[in-house]
Amino acid sequence: MTISELAQVLERLGCPAGQCEGMAWQLDRRARMDAARQQITYESALEYLLGLMAQGWAATGKTGAPPPAMS
Repeated sequence: MTISELAQVLERLGCPAGQCEGMAWQLDRRARMDAARQQITYESALEYLLGLMAQGWAATGKTGAPPPAMS
């Protein structure tokens, strides 16, 4: 997934538009670190992190589309 695609997903989940690209970079970096540390796929790590972010925004009332399923 590219940073632009990830930023679009974050915006659909409720991320403020001006922060999506920066958050996408951070999320990508974190997913890569988690994947290497836990010996899981990047996609699995990214899916987990997106789920956490969606839950956080849902808790604040900023709901959007559910995270896409990674395959």
